[in-house]
Amino acid sequence: MRDTRESRLLLVLLIAIAFALITVDIRGGEESPVDGARQAAATVFGPIENGVSAAVDPVGNAIGAVRDSGNRHDRISALEKENAALKARLGSDDRTNSRVRQLDAMLKKAGAGQYGIKGAEVIAIGAAQGFSWTITIDAGSNDGIRRDMTVLNGEGLVGRVTTVGPGTATVLLANDPDFTVGTRMEKTDELGFATGQGSRPLSVQFLNGKAEVKPGDRLVTFGSSKDKPFVPGVPVGEVVRVDPSGGALTRTVYVKPYVGFTKLDIVGVVVQAPREDPRDAVLPKKPAKADPKPTPTVTVTVQPDGDLVDGSGKVVGNINEKPGGDAAGDAAGDRQDAARQPDNAADDQEQR
Repeated sequence: MRDTRESRLLLVLLIAIAFALITVDIRGGEESPVDGARQAAATVFGPIENGVSAAVDPVGNAIGAVRDSGNRHDRISALEKENAALKARLGSDDRTNSRVRQLDAMLKKAGAGQYGIKGAEVIAIGAAQGFSWTITIDAGSNDGIRRDMTVLNGEGLVGRVTTVGPGTATVLLANDPDFTVGTRMEKTDELGFATGQGSRPLSVQFLNGKAEVKPGDRLVTFGSSKDKPFVPGVPVGEVVRVDPSGGALTRTVYVKPYVGFTKLDIVGVVVQAPREDPRDAVLPKKPAKADPKPTPTVTVTVQPDGDLVDGSGKVVGNINEKPGGDAAGDAAGDRQDAARQPDNAADDQEQR
């Protein structure tokens, strides 16, 4: 429609009519003359409004969710951080307890052998030296660590120091194929040399080919000249298999080491050797043997008639019974034999 004088007059007229209808509707109340028209319009346009509302409501809900998502995200993040902190605390408590036990066991070993040790933590497994079985510890020359020092933990021999830096050191583990240590067997003092075999038991060659060795025998380090690289008396392991000597000059046995080389954490470097060889004092105590169970005993008394009566008064037999026979029947048979003996004697007299 073009903007003309007629169109303006029409617009003013429509507005005037609208105000007039509104005034009449308000004054009429429930009996308004336009109520019928309003209901007809509601009937026609109601479904359209509901459809538009259904289409618009999800959008409104989505807008509200986006508006509230920031608060929810912050709360979830706070809960996740709190949960992670609790897990870390529980994990650290377990690890702390484990390390306390390791440290306590190591100090007891050092005390039993009179070793002066420097505690250290394993910070890496494996080193730049090929595929050797090694660990890196957080103690070095600044801590008094030197090359060819013995390394132990609460279980036994770990290895020896091979490379030393200012703050770290590399330890060659006792199960490495390039590792060899002199050993002495508990009580018998048989000497040998233990060599690492990776994840398999240590191979020990005894100097005496006729040495009496059996599974369960235990070995300790023999010690080196000037206590380097090994101090004496450090537990090595237990014999698990013995190869027959076959007349050879040496004898080979296989020893399971006390140390678990794949789970090292706290170790001690022996910085001061003992004044005397501790011998077997550092070996763990053997478990006590269980006492044999007592055998129950039953007291049986013999009655005048030959019955055997136990402690409860129950008759359990008779001394006159013969194995596999009836005592009463046997007694009756004996009496019949005795009665027949005079008749037999008379018959013999008549025959003569």
